[in-house]
Amino acid sequence: MLAGKHVLLGITGSIAAYKAAYIVRMLVKEGAEVKVLMTVAAKQFITPLTMATLSRNPILTEFFDPENGQWNSHVSLGMWADVFLIAPASANTLAKMASGVADNLLLTTYLSARCPVMAAPAMDLDMYAHPATQEALRILSSRGVEIVEAASGELASGLDGKGRMEDPETIVDRVRVLLGRRESLRGRRALVTSGPTREAIDPVRFISNHSSGKMASAIAVELARRGADVTVVSGPAPVRPSCAGVSVVDVTSAGEMYSAALEEYGRGCDITVLCAAVADFTPAAPSGSKIKKNGESMMLELVPTRDIAAAIGERRRPGEVVVGFALETDNAHDNAQDKLRRKNMDMIVLNSMRDPGAGFGVDTNRVTLFFRDGGSEELPLESKTAVASDIVDRIEKLLEGC
Repeated sequence: MLAGKHVLLGITGSIAAYKAAYIVRMLVKEGAEVKVLMTVAAKQFITPLTMATLSRNPILTEFFDPENGQWNSHVSLGMWADVFLIAPASANTLAKMASGVADNLLLTTYLSARCPVMAAPAMDLDMYAHPATQEALRILSSRGVEIVEAASGELASGLDGKGRMEDPETIVDRVRVLLGRRESLRGRRALVTSGPTREAIDPVRFISNHSSGKMASAIAVELARRGADVTVVSGPAPVRPSCAGVSVVDVTSAGEMYSAALEEYGRGCDITVLCAAVADFTPAAPSGSKIKKNGESMMLELVPTRDIAAAIGERRRPGEVVVGFALETDNAHDNAQDKLRRKNMDMIVLNSMRDPGAGFGVDTNRVTLFFRDGGSEELPLESKTAVASDIVDRIEKLLEGC
């Protein structure tokens, strides 16, 4: 699977840097071409000579060679690679990646990389558990970086806990899986709707909901990871996908989302995932100027918005997969299955507001999948990134059956 693949390996300042030698050896043995980037701190833990010998390529640390002026282009490196693996990834490097700091060759390459990026953290247990590190990992995951979670065990400090870099065999296996997935949806076009909509009452007030866009963004990134060409039609969500292969169309209202989604769908989509929390109602006559409080109650007339899912269900073509979402508080299973049938979908993803750790704004989700053929599947509480991977797995199976 790795024969002929281009793997760019980034090594940062961690005692786990010695494991990078084993990673390179395994990658080369399987036929991959490996180039190695090292931070200055990494050279304190393992020598460039060792890595150059194993990778059979010169080691890159600086932007240019001071002796002959040869430029090491971070842009070219990012375009060359099929995957950029950072192992070990220190707390310092993870924080800089999340913040967009570009003060060395490894970081500038990360910021310009068009390929999938994978990071294997390695640090002491307190550093790993620190909220700043965990927030950096959450940010990077939401942007499409695949995180190889740290393992538990004895650490260099003598303490025992979570923070060890995963074993090289596990990391290389994750690279195989990532590169295998990268091709599975090659040539497919996907549409994802995301976030809330805002329905204007007047120029300063609106009706909306708490959707963050986290679940839709995770799905869009996962589709792109597998090679799909993804368009996200997004309302004003705080979380937006940032990943090669994903383009975003910004909208505000339900009417704007309806028009943009139908326009994109009309261009031909193999996969449509309707994840946005679109307003069901909108003010009948929004005011052109701010409504002033006069001490009296106010009646607000609401009218139904146009139904994006129903419109796509009516227009769907053979060979396509259409997936919807349902967020329910009461009679959740019955309502989700009814929506699946009425709107001519292949699968619907049920979120229940009754489940702790699921719903709007959180990093985890617990969903139940319902299928056109009457089947269903309940998934455990897991990260939204993991839920997205599970959902795209099911989409691929549905495509096989089309």
